[in-house]
Amino acid sequence: MNPVAPLLLAALAGAAPPVPSTPPVQPRDEDGRFVNLDPRVTHGLGGLLRWQILDRLDGSKRSTPDRAPVPTVQPDRELLRQPPAPGEGARITWLGHSSFLVQLDGVSLLVDPVLGDRMGPGGLVGRNVPPPLRPEDLPRIDLCLVSHDHWDHMDVPTLRAVGAPVMAGLETDAPLAKEKVQHRGLRWWQSVRFRGLTITFVPAQHFSGRGIGNRDRTLWGGWVIQGSSATLYHSGDTAYFSGFKEIGRRFPGIDAAMLPIGAYDPRWFMQPVHVDPEEAVQAFDDLGARTFVAMHWGTFKQADEPLDEPPVRLEAERARRGIAPDRVKVLAVGETLEIRR
Repeated sequence: MNPVAPLLLAALAGAAPPVPSTPPVQPRDEDGRFVNLDPRVTHGLGGLLRWQILDRLDGSKRSTPDRAPVPTVQPDRELLRQPPAPGEGARITWLGHSSFLVQLDGVSLLVDPVLGDRMGPGGLVGRNVPPPLRPEDLPRIDLCLVSHDHWDHMDVPTLRAVGAPVMAGLETDAPLAKEKVQHRGLRWWQSVRFRGLTITFVPAQHFSGRGIGNRDRTLWGGWVIQGSSATLYHSGDTAYFSGFKEIGRRFPGIDAAMLPIGAYDPRWFMQPVHVDPEEAVQAFDDLGARTFVAMHWGTFKQADEPLDEPPVRLEAERARRGIAPDRVKVLAVGETLEIRR
């Protein structure tokens, strides 16, 4: 990246220049591809064909409807127009799938915004429920955070329509630069100061790629957002891995952890890249977070489980472990949660 890009990003967003940081060199394999912290085999095209064709032919593939009822509410646009001031906690609004409007310390952020009716190459995948807010309905957005380049997390039409600068993992350049989206790439554990917030890109156990031939050429991860009176964590897409304990160690006192609970079936295919609800609760425990906020379910049909099954399994696991009900939140699409330390 051009060395002036971080200063340009800060200037465009009206922020102070990022605090210099010297994170360790990002791990890569001998071919230059990014690698996970926990070595684990993930399935490529051959695994995909087995799941979608061979498992269907031998009857082992679970068949479930493409749609299901998912709770939705109309967001309070007047409330969302002004983010909480410093010292007033944080506010998060679930926009479906992994998309959140995050507001704290006078700043409005979007995380993994996908706000169109369809996503994927050529609009291949439609939504189970419509987005509760369109880009034109949003308050002024100061910054977008993108966890990785998969189509259901990095939606270039949404980013272009929002028009805010973008932070993402290293090398997430080609599709953003092509659309003239101002962006900056970060390594794992790299922190940036933005309008009084400290935003850190942290590891996840996943992979990247938007097409054939570019697997793991861009970096995936999650986000820790630290404000004056709240610390928030968004995992991005992830399997269960040792990194949750390390994130919890480096960021004690996480007030809310936004964790995925869907797209887990079949386990032989999904376990290397997606947690199931039970693993998500274990991750929550590893993090030492105060509140669990469910995401990555009910919006896009991406796996074999019913769209409305993940919250049922999440609630069963919460009860089994004896976790207080008010610590595990399954928001309606469009619902806002106030977070205070």
